[in-house]
Amino acid sequence: MAHQLLAGKKGIVFGALDEHSIAWHVAEKCAEQGAKLCLTNTPVAKQKKKIQDLASRLNASLIGADATSLEDLETLLKQSMEQFGGKIDFILHSVGMSMNVRKGKPYTDLNYEYLHKTLDISAISFHKLMQTAMNLDAISEWGSILALTYIAAQRIFPDYNDMADAKALLESIGRSYGYHFGTHKKVRVNTISQSPTFTTAGSGVGHFQEFFDYADKMSPLGNAPASACADFCVVMFSDLTRMVTMQNIYHDGGFSTMGMNPAVLNIRA
Repeated sequence: MAHQLLAGKKGIVFGALDEHSIAWHVAEKCAEQGAKLCLTNTPVAKQKKKIQDLASRLNASLIGADATSLEDLETLLKQSMEQFGGKIDFILHSVGMSMNVRKGKPYTDLNYEYLHKTLDISAISFHKLMQTAMNLDAISEWGSILALTYIAAQRIFPDYNDMADAKALLESIGRSYGYHFGTHKKVRVNTISQSPTFTTAGSGVGHFQEFFDYADKMSPLGNAPASACADFCVVMFSDLTRMVTMQNIYHDGGFSTMGMNPAVLNIRA
């Protein structure tokens, strides 16, 4: 696309780590569409060469922030506004992690300290981000805030574990804060439910290859790749979607509407 849909807009992208990250593709597409960017990740991840190279290539600032820390989020937003010379037009929240998944703990034997961390990192951080942004009046009128989610928030995918609970909470926060941000600041808030994607976090889910292949067969259009999700994010950040808010939008090749696809059973349609 060469339409400059985001010309003059300024945004923060959370979660770009490497070329496998959806956030990485979003950052590239936003820059391509004329946006000025701030990339952010954990202070440890910020030190990695790949994200530093991405920031340099996109002429973006790079600020380390723990998405669960109110202090870090306030510093991030203030520094971003200083560098942008004004308010922020869009934000992508692409943050998620489950220690229970990483440690191989089944859903029926969760470590609850890990669960609290999963919810804080993967969902409550979205509320913290928006509450801090609203308190600072950091988002431009008609700005757009997105978070990435997955259909396991509504349907059971056993290997997705406690991340399903985190995504359900994330989507609820998006709807609830969407009301408040829309009413008070004319800012829109949505979540995008993306196809299974081979990100660093996604690949940690048990039997992910089988998970991916099943969704690809079930979906009439196949799984949506990260680059297509990035294109969709650009549209959601643009003025073309000014009146869309409080929605959980499926970007999944039709998977969410399917009951059964004959392709799954190797039957010719």
